Amino acid sequence: MSHFPSTENSAVSSAPIELADDERQPCEVWTRVMGYHRPVASFNIGKQGEHHERRFFAELSGAR
Repeated sequence: MSHFPSTENSAVSSAPIELADDERQPCEVWTRVMGYHRPVASFNIGKQGEHHERRFFAELSGAR
């Protein structure tokens, strides 16, 4: 439940956020490997390449 009045909350969410390139920062990507989580940046070159080649799929609901 939000602690903000609905008019105030909708005003905040409707304003687009624009960042200049110098205001951006890199996003650290983590993945689960062998039962624990690690940042992808700590992988060796080969493992980083394997991670980059992964394909994601979306399962269709109700399809058989």
